Amino acid sequence: MSTSLHHRAIENLGTRIITGELPTGHIMLAEHLEEELQVSRSVVREAVRVLQSLGLVETTKRVGIRVLPPSRWNPFDAQVIRWRLSSDARGAQLRSLIELRSAVEPAAAELAANNAPAQLRRELVDIAHALRDAGHSGDAQKFLELDIAFHSVLLSGSGNEMFANLMGQVAETLTGRTVHGLMPDHPHEGALQWHVDLAEAVAAGRAATARAASEQIMRRTTSRLSGTWTDQPRVFLPVRRS
Repeated sequence: MSTSLHHRAIENLGTRIITGELPTGHIMLAEHLEEELQVSRSVVREAVRVLQSLGLVETTKRVGIRVLPPSRWNPFDAQVIRWRLSSDARGAQLRSLIELRSAVEPAAAELAANNAPAQLRRELVDIAHALRDAGHSGDAQKFLELDIAFHSVLLSGSGNEMFANLMGQVAETLTGRTVHGLMPDHPHEGALQWHVDLAEAVAAGRAATARAASEQIMRRTTSRLSGTWTDQPRVFLPVRRS
């Protein structure tokens, strides 16, 4: 029960901060949160600790719990991504994620073609063919699971641990597109084939072909979703100078 209450408190406060219901600079008091959320002080304390680790709040003695601006949030955390995808900032979050993927995944595909172990190459090919089958059948849940697996194996196969640690962000992107109705009932036939082409190029060690296929996938994704972020502002972080 305590774990459930802890999760509920984090979801409640995190969602309200991301959506702006609790705006930047808003001060919360632990005792008020206890009463509002109907939880114990220890649950509030732990929830605040998690939100602090995400950059959403800070605590100040004799002041309270202060909501921090978006420039302080951890943009790579899967929870922050999920909350932003459920907010009015969905388009801006998708734009940032797709631009990140467009920069990283073609490079990961090239690296995987040069470096991936044989087992990962075979796994990528198997997933790509299963993904195409799921796309043809219209099984959205199966397609999502395989799509996440495909891009996770690709990132892992790059042999770059920093790329591989983007698996969670990619999974949240793909899940958010499905949850929020941004995936077609039947995926684009060309995109399905590009996944197969990418996997087979990685398996064969054809680095340039693998990169090109990944770039095609990301261009198609950008084209399909660019309408979601029209007129959505970008976040310009302050430059820290010594």
